[in-house]
Amino acid sequence: MPVTDSDPVDAILEQWRRERPDLDVSPMGVIGRISRLGDELDARLRPTFAASGLGEGEFDVLATLRRSGPGAELTPGELTASMMVTSGAVSKRLDRLVGAGLVHRRSSDQDARSRLVSLTEQGRGLVDAAVEAHLANEERLLAGLSPEERRQLAGLLRRLTLSLPAG
Repeated sequence: MPVTDSDPVDAILEQWRRERPDLDVSPMGVIGRISRLGDELDARLRPTFAASGLGEGEFDVLATLRRSGPGAELTPGELTASMMVTSGAVSKRLDRLVGAGLVHRRSSDQDARSRLVSLTEQGRGLVDAAVEAHLANEERLLAGLSPEERRQLAGLLRRLTLSLPAG
């Protein structure tokens, strides 16, 4: 599919400019594109996770444990904070991953009420293969941007994220 200089958001902006020339609709150009792009990227990332037998949430748990270092044990609360989802969502994901033999839960030596979660060898192998496939997919999705454009975009998105008011 050829790349053009116009996208569907341009048409929306033009319609608003025509109907409400008194408004600055430029924020819609940024927010609309980020929103649409987020949806499109999610749809293009899910099949890679599914090919490993994982949902995006399960991949997130495994990846969080894997990037925490060899032998890392995290509490469900630490996983929840790292992934920015509800504790109930993490609990359901952990139940599925324990059932699949990909993570192990044990009681903490310091506090029997607290549970620690770690990768099993099977989980580590699966997430290592899945992250390689995930990165290859992301590389493919970003192929239309030069390395410098990627750095600029990442910097601008970081800046936007950090500038948002707490909420």
